[in-house]
Amino acid sequence: MPRPTKWRCVSFMPQITYFKPAGVPLRLLKEVCLSVEEAEAIRLKDLEGLEQEECAQRMHISRPTFHRVLGSARKKVAESLINGKAIRIDGGNFEMAPIPFRCLNSGHQGDMPAKTMTAIPHSEQIENRMLDLELKEG
Repeated sequence: MPRPTKWRCVSFMPQITYFKPAGVPLRLLKEVCLSVEEAEAIRLKDLEGLEQEECAQRMHISRPTFHRVLGSARKKVAESLINGKAIRIDGGNFEMAPIPFRCLNSGHQGDMPAKTMTAIPHSEQIENRMLDLELKEG
């Protein structure tokens, strides 16, 4: 019996999770499902340009595991592009990475679970990258 899949740490949740070839009706399309951690692997390696060791550390997995996740993701993207399939980003074994923060009033610093951070009222004096982006968009 295989070992259970270890949860992977993900720092970014894509807002757009479905991509399809232009001009092809949905009913005629086959789709490829890319897991959230596969999308994260592509983001870290191909978009951020990090070395595999750093990517693996950020996702809290071994380098060989990261290599397998990245290989699977790239194969799915290639299959979609070459064969005209849609890509759906969904599911997987992941948890959101804690978000570092610093309170502007007290100076307290720490990490907060991502779910908690998004629930903080906008009036709170907390400085961090994610909240700054939310405030600019909202």
